[in-house]
Amino acid sequence: MSICLLLLVGILCINVKTESYAAELRHGVDSNLQTGDTESRTFIEDSGTSETPEDLKELNISNDLTITYNNGNGELSGSLRIFLTLTMIALAPLLIIMLTSFTRIIIVLHFTRSALNTNTAPPNQVMIGLALILTFFIMNPVFTEAYNEAIVPFDKGEITQQEAIDTGLKPFRQFMYGQTQIKDVRMFSEIVEYEWDGELESIPNYILVPSFIVSELRSAFMIGFVIYIPFIVIDMIVASTLMSMGMMMLPPTTISMPFKILLFVLADGWSLIIGSLVKSFK
Repeated sequence: MSICLLLLVGILCINVKTESYAAELRHGVDSNLQTGDTESRTFIEDSGTSETPEDLKELNISNDLTITYNNGNGELSGSLRIFLTLTMIALAPLLIIMLTSFTRIIIVLHFTRSALNTNTAPPNQVMIGLALILTFFIMNPVFTEAYNEAIVPFDKGEITQQEAIDTGLKPFRQFMYGQTQIKDVRMFSEIVEYEWDGELESIPNYILVPSFIVSELRSAFMIGFVIYIPFIVIDMIVASTLMSMGMMMLPPTTISMPFKILLFVLADGWSLIIGSLVKSFK
């Protein structure tokens, strides 16, 4: 009981001392501890002005994270840049398929599998993966040139956005024009009533891109026809042999498929087809 009384008296004494000390501070008795004194301030340095981003970073001692875009020239807002970036990522598969060598490669590989009469060998995943790898192999000089001439200078702030877009499209336009037939360009020019003078620089992108796609389809089907010829000969020989033996009910494809695979392996067919495909873009 006595211990509780002592604790109560001690608490009351502390409260009285604290109240008297606060009253002295309000009346300015202790001048060394007044608000605003240099030794008790919460900031270290006085306020100042900045003329460069480095000076601003020194002043913002409580916030070292600063985000800037293109040296702060204000050409494109951050939200719009994010929107355009996401849009380009969504359109990237379409651009890779239609503006590169992917279309011709995947069609030729499909014709090869059909000619061999192996419906699932190689599977679709392998064919698409092989087509993508060959596409990056063929388009590597184009990608490298676009990166060095457009993306790197734009990231350094040496060129504007429009200049970067125009410069980055030049390697792709040269590649597409080299694989596009003149008659396809003239066909689409006549459709939109555009006067083309025969030069690459004067072809708009909305004419060059569909012309390139049509030319790629034509080239792929021509290569596929050449691939089909030796396998059709094998089918005809097998069918004639079965008919002469009176085996009418036996499907010729069942007998001809092993011979097709044997001929394809002995002739090193994959090397011939892939090598011819890559060389066709030179």
